[in-house]
Amino acid sequence: MSKKDESGNLQGVTRREFISSSGAAMMLVPIASLSWLGSCSGGSKESTAVTPPASYTGTDEQLLDEVEKGSFQFFWEQAHPDTGLIKDRAKTSGSDNYTVASIASVGFGLTALCIGDKRGYIPSDQIKARVRLTLQTMLSKADGHEGFFYHFLDWSTGKRAWNCELSSIDTALMLCGVLTARQYFASDAQIVDLATKLYNNVNWPWMQNGGKTLTMGWKPESGFLDARWEHYCELMMIYLLAIGSPTHPIAPDTWKAWTRPTYTYQGITYISSGDPLFTHQFSHIWYDFRNKRDDYADYFDNSVKATKAHKLFCLSLHDKFSDYTDSLWGFTASDSMQGYTAWGGPPAMGPIDGSIVPAAAGGSLPFLYDDCMKVLRTVRGGYPNAWCRYGYIDVFNPLKNWYNPDVIGIDVGPTMLMAENKRTNFVWETFMKNPEATRAMQLAGFKVTA
Repeated sequence: MSKKDESGNLQGVTRREFISSSGAAMMLVPIASLSWLGSCSGGSKESTAVTPPASYTGTDEQLLDEVEKGSFQFFWEQAHPDTGLIKDRAKTSGSDNYTVASIASVGFGLTALCIGDKRGYIPSDQIKARVRLTLQTMLSKADGHEGFFYHFLDWSTGKRAWNCELSSIDTALMLCGVLTARQYFASDAQIVDLATKLYNNVNWPWMQNGGKTLTMGWKPESGFLDARWEHYCELMMIYLLAIGSPTHPIAPDTWKAWTRPTYTYQGITYISSGDPLFTHQFSHIWYDFRNKRDDYADYFDNSVKATKAHKLFCLSLHDKFSDYTDSLWGFTASDSMQGYTAWGGPPAMGPIDGSIVPAAAGGSLPFLYDDCMKVLRTVRGGYPNAWCRYGYIDVFNPLKNWYNPDVIGIDVGPTMLMAENKRTNFVWETFMKNPEATRAMQLAGFKVTA
């Protein structure tokens, strides 16, 4: 029996597990056949009584400053002062009783701390002390096995929470933040030493469990999860981290072991497994795929196409959900009025209801800047309740006047980090200074195209 956390979500369920367990047959059915999508309004079409929203009146740079400062505040305030572990989610007010951290949130947070130091949000000595504390906690207190860590941890002790899995993807997200901090604070010997040990400790071949691909995780009670990282999604960072490991690498030809299915929507053909938009964003936050390609694709351009297709998909739903317009579109895995859900498209996935998830546009800023920035400006200027002390809330539904009371670290993070990448290339340039990152891309067969 599944337990629920304080916000009613399934405890210990990752995005990837949620997508897998929901079942492709239900999640990928055509939206026209989902009759229950219109049930709230008693028909097949949502209310069209949506007043065109106002737009943000400042400059793009002013808005992105606000976004990054608010996001930084989340990662600073929602870290435990004794461990540095960062909550998986928090109330938009900043005051709640949540006690569970996620290691993915830690990875985004460590990178956010580097940005905060670069931009002078708070004194550098305080930021460096927080980075050291967080790394030391992960190395000496956080529950893990074979160098991997449990997805959810008690934020005050580092102990495993909710009987969750030892997560390969969340360990990878954490390590991307760890390695970003190692390079940005390269003059701090303690940070460099702690970060290097965390990366070198990971036994990547063990997570293969005798197979060619990596598994999604492991539990001490039942062993390895059946699911594997075997088709294109957010997986690229895992394989590159593993191939580039100086201590426990996997073979470079594992890069060719996962499939790259293509999908065509309104004349746009791109690699996609039908997953939500975040799968085209996460690896790109740290690894710089611009002007490079392997034997299969230019993955940066692929994410450009995926973002364009998602926008067109949203616009195709305008007759049913009148809020979806050229200046307001985008959803990816997030909370919803019914709890956490993995929704996306194309093809239609999940209980689509006209909701807007700002991280969908925020995480794609480098891919389709003008289109995504228009969305962020519209949300900031036209929907004041969708903005909080930590920037954009996780999700809202203009058609139902519903605003989610929470923010989630893995949605706050991509918007902040991709905003900084678009503005200064900072995360890309800092992370790619890691010799393991550049070497892994070379071993995987990447060539510069321009």
